[in-house]
Amino acid sequence: MPFYLEEADILSRVAGLRSVLIVPCKFCPAASLAVREAMPYIEPLRHFLKTQAYELFVQEVRQRLEDEGIRAAVFDSKLPHQYVACMWTAERRRKLARRAASFDGVVVLGCEATTETVREALKPVECDVIQGMEMVGIMNILPSITFPFNVRINVQGITPVTASAPERRRETLPTS
Repeated sequence: MPFYLEEADILSRVAGLRSVLIVPCKFCPAASLAVREAMPYIEPLRHFLKTQAYELFVQEVRQRLEDEGIRAAVFDSKLPHQYVACMWTAERRRKLARRAASFDGVVVLGCEATTETVREALKPVECDVIQGMEMVGIMNILPSITFPFNVRINVQGITPVTASAPERRRETLPTS
């Protein structure tokens, strides 16, 4: 059950920055875009494990930033085990910190957990972390496979979610 996410207004939040690294999570945002655009979630014979609707969206975000005069790049990975950003390995987080060091800001395309993962990884780096998507709810989905092995997501409903204050979450959750 992935989160349903919608794009946040990032242009007003990147004003004044010269360069931005786009950090996409490829699970919930990809599922959200596939649902919104009524496109397959995965088309293995055409795009392997990429969600075409989401890949187009990421490039759109990059182009909008560049149209505003902001140098933009995408922190990407072709390895499937690194698609879910809130579950990145320590090494992947170190790679992000090294890459982000040459940018003024980072735009996270993912949920609050992904944004927090990025924020923690970038503690040693001085750059703004901007959440580029907002969580609307949790999708109750019914996946289906269509010819030729395409995976589609049929939404049965979206359960709304309200986030609690970050301070309260940190106080009540166990830390490791």
